[in-house]
Amino acid sequence: MPDRAAEQHNAFTHHEVLRILSGVLLCMLMASLDQTVLATALPAIAADFNGVPHLSWVITAYLLTSTGTTLIFGKLSDFYGRRLLLEISIGVFFVASLACALSQNMGSLIAARALQGIGGGGLYSMAQAAIADVVSPRERGRYQAYITSMFGTAALAGPLIGGLSVDYLSWRWAFWINLPLGAVAFFLCHRGLARVVVKREKRPIDYRGAALLLPGVTALMLVAAWGGNEVPWLSWPIFALVVFGAAFVIMFARWEGRAPEALLPPRLFASAVFRVASFLNFLINAVSIGAFLLIPVFLQFVIGVSAGVSGAMLVLPLAVQIVSSISTGRRVQRTGRYVPSLRVGFTALVFGALLFATMKAETPLWLIELFLTVHAIGIGLCQSPLWVAVQNSAEMRDLGAVTGSTAFFRALGGAFGAAILWSILLTVLDATVAAAGHASFSAALRGGRAALAALPQAERAILIPALSHGFGVAFLVDAGTAAIALIATHFLKEIPLRTTTQSAKPQRQGAD
Repeated sequence: MPDRAAEQHNAFTHHEVLRILSGVLLCMLMASLDQTVLATALPAIAADFNGVPHLSWVITAYLLTSTGTTLIFGKLSDFYGRRLLLEISIGVFFVASLACALSQNMGSLIAARALQGIGGGGLYSMAQAAIADVVSPRERGRYQAYITSMFGTAALAGPLIGGLSVDYLSWRWAFWINLPLGAVAFFLCHRGLARVVVKREKRPIDYRGAALLLPGVTALMLVAAWGGNEVPWLSWPIFALVVFGAAFVIMFARWEGRAPEALLPPRLFASAVFRVASFLNFLINAVSIGAFLLIPVFLQFVIGVSAGVSGAMLVLPLAVQIVSSISTGRRVQRTGRYVPSLRVGFTALVFGALLFATMKAETPLWLIELFLTVHAIGIGLCQSPLWVAVQNSAEMRDLGAVTGSTAFFRALGGAFGAAILWSILLTVLDATVAAAGHASFSAALRGGRAALAALPQAERAILIPALSHGFGVAFLVDAGTAAIALIATHFLKEIPLRTTTQSAKPQRQGAD
């Protein structure tokens, strides 16, 4: 009985969880807001530095480093604790944001963005793991939903902040804004995570695994970023990158099987829940990010609305996604079951993508808004349960590694989903207009609405139906991907959710 009383005394109070959550939410907002604010500021950056040919690297450099470091930060946090690694991530992100804001040319900005990606990868994986330290899997769904909602908040606020910064201040404020956010997040996380017990063990760090993983991931991410965009998919640079990346990934996998303290422990894959959930984590981002990349382009190019209107049309769906995610987290907490939400969610994603495939130039905006809402409900139903399932399946000693791997698979899924759907769109577009005896419109499509509006009416009469057909095929592929995920949910074993967390240090006298 005294032991149980001591355990309850040393547990995290609801007030402490909320304090930790506030810091974690700021970390997630900082990492995701940076991307959405920057998207609006990119044209101003290109004009300032005269660097249009290298503009894509401002995004690509961040993606390359952030994807590779999620696993590394996750594993290191199992050795040194989430608090230290989260503080390091905030510090790196803070310094890199300062360097971005002070950049004097495109080269220095790209280098600073690569450094920022290292911090961003740590923020993403550490924030998720920090919550897992202090909230049991049974309770985690409702808190996890708030983290998921940060992405929707960033998607809504980012373009607005970026636009106002460019119009009234400078594009550099897309980075200055991270400084106050980072300072407050550091303070909250430093205080909030002080009672988390860290069992420091002298274990070897898998430097060799990291050295093999990073080149492999970089090569595969470049395939996703360049394929069908910078260079054709069936070209020697893409072939060389695939071979190079695959070789390093294979060497990484073979090394991890015998590494003393593997970066991605093979024992994780012994769990069927981890294997299936990792596959689903890849697919959920491939489906969701791919669709939300194409929808604004469809609205602007096929329907003909302005960028402001296309952005405004995402407000309601993103709000619905947040509500869906929060209610799903509470349902998982109440019932202890996560698989039913996933099945309903991926069913909604299949249905939503099929509805997208029916859209034409004459489709009314209110109907498209309805389609977007259906798709958003599906995303909200899937996001939180997947985090809960994969963290619940891992031993406490592997919590950082399993959280980092989840962030890793999601980042890969988002990159490949967006790249492949965009490539399909351009390929179908070129094939359709070629069949009509016309040259490619891909250059005009990349040139934006202004380039499209400059085309003669006769060419637009060919382009718009062909473009609509290309989007339809891309959305059918998106629906097929969601259908594969739906089938995979039937192989996801549902295990009872733990009701325990990491031990907390005893409270100091007078501490709240």
